Amino acid sequence: MQDQPTSAELVGAVADFIRTHAMPQLEGHAAFHARVAANALDIVKRELEIAPEANAGEHDRLKALLGADGSLDDLNRELCTRIQAGELTLDTEGLKDHLWATTLAKLAVDQPKYSGYRRALEEENAEK
Repeated sequence: MQDQPTSAELVGAVADFIRTHAMPQLEGHAAFHARVAANALDIVKRELEIAPEANAGEHDRLKALLGADGSLDDLNRELCTRIQAGELTLDTEGLKDHLWATTLAKLAVDQPKYSGYRRALEEENAEK
C-alpha cells in the first residue's frame, strides 16, 4: 500500500491535467470526450473519498431497518423485496429517512453541483 499520493489525489491530478492542459488544445469530439473523461475521474475521486463512510452508514441503517445482517448488496436486495411485497412502506419508521440519506450520499458522489441536491442540503442544515 502506498502512502502518498493517495488514489484520490492521483485521480484528481489526472482530471486536473486533462482540464488545464489537454482540453485547451482539443476541439470538437476530442474536447467533448476529454471533458467526459475528466468528469468521470471527478466521480471516481469523490467515490474514493466519500463512499466508504456513506456505505458504512447505509449498511448500518439497513441492518437496523431490516433487523438482519449481510452485505450491503444483500441488504439492499432484501429491502427491495420487502418494499415490493408491501412489507415496508413510507409509513415504516426509518424507511423514509434511510432512503433520503442514501439518495443524498449518492448525489454527493455523482452530482454534488446538482441544484436540487444543494437545495436539499441547505434545507437540511436549516432544520438543524
